[in-house]
Amino acid sequence: MKLGDVLILSLALALIIIGIHQALTVGITGSYAIFMMAVGLLFWFQLRKNSNPVDSKPDSRLEKKKKKR
Repeated sequence: MKLGDVLILSLALALIIIGIHQALTVGITGSYAIFMMAVGLLFWFQLRKNSNPVDSKPDSRLEKKKKKR
């Protein structure tokens, strides 16, 4: 996982925590925008993770085991 991915995921987690706090104090309507920003960051993280072919390579050890059978 690259630094950008870690930052996006950390920011999404922080926004979720802030959104929970706001939901308990102000209400869900006051924290809706914060939750939507967190969901958007999670979608962005998933998009970056799936579009990077280097991280999604299968493990070479599994390929060697399949060849032996």
